Amino acid sequence: MKMYSIRCMKRFLLRALPWVLALPAAVWAVLRLAGWDTRYPVAQLMAFTPYVAAGSLVPLAVLLVWRRWAAAALAAVTALALAVVVLPRWFADDDPMAGAAGVPLRVMSANVLVGSADAAELVSLVRSHRVDVLALQEVTPDYLAAADAAGMRDELPYRVDYSVPGVEGSALLSRFPLRDDGMRVNPGGFRQARAEVAVPGGGGVLIESAHPLAPWADFVMPLWERGFQGQPRATPDGPVRVLLGDFNATLDHHLLRDLIDSGYRDAADVLGRGLAGTWGPYDGDSIPPVTLDRVLADRRVGVKDFQVLELPDSDHRPVYAELVLP
Repeated sequence: MKMYSIRCMKRFLLRALPWVLALPAAVWAVLRLAGWDTRYPVAQLMAFTPYVAAGSLVPLAVLLVWRRWAAAALAAVTALALAVVVLPRWFADDDPMAGAAGVPLRVMSANVLVGSADAAELVSLVRSHRVDVLALQEVTPDYLAAADAAGMRDELPYRVDYSVPGVEGSALLSRFPLRDDGMRVNPGGFRQARAEVAVPGGGGVLIESAHPLAPWADFVMPLWERGFQGQPRATPDGPVRVLLGDFNATLDHHLLRDLIDSGYRDAADVLGRGLAGTWGPYDGDSIPPVTLDRVLADRRVGVKDFQVLELPDSDHRPVYAELVLP
């Protein structure tokens, strides 16, 4: 009887194991494709979809070698579905606006981690990339003072300053005159500085330093969702709008995709650099990098360049884009 029970258990495991290998990635793909990502901890996990997409090839290969055809078919469909949503970020779009006649606007966004990032290095990045507009998140008054001491005001003399001690601060610094448009306060308290930038030859451009709350716990999930619902939609038939910053979401979150679908384009995605990590291990945490920081511009704006840069003492990496205004 004991030997019979052992044989039954082995038979059960051999039948169940292929599905144990195939199902986790399949469930992940269903959640991603259906946009069921506003529950905790699914929202956090969904940011790592590119890694799951790559990892989904492992059970597929095992099941094919093992000749477990039904489970292998499910694994193949899963790998294909995840590839369809992830791989386009590796390929550049055809962007006729990038080469069209227009006015260049160089923008950068940096989350400075509660004012702890290297201020002098940030000024060096602004100078070397000839940045016209800089969006800052988690910026404090002391940090702006340190940046000015390192020469920031010489590079970007105009500003909309809503910096405060702590994580809520926001600011826009510009080479060109700004019209202060106040600030947006997201649910959870993060500020978003807003301004109209008078670009010589390019007219007025509406720019906002985005920073919705992160989905870091179950009780903040409604605040994260409402923060995205309050983000400014694109105005492709009105003023040119650029929204850049720390979005605390990736292209695998439907809230961000819905915002982009209002008429924006993601500068990194346009140039095939949509998988470049901007947050995670940069301050020593053992977290695989994910893409939270980005530059969104309305569909009339060309994207000529996009880079992910390095900024010591921050958990985020700055993002830089050279845009071409219509």
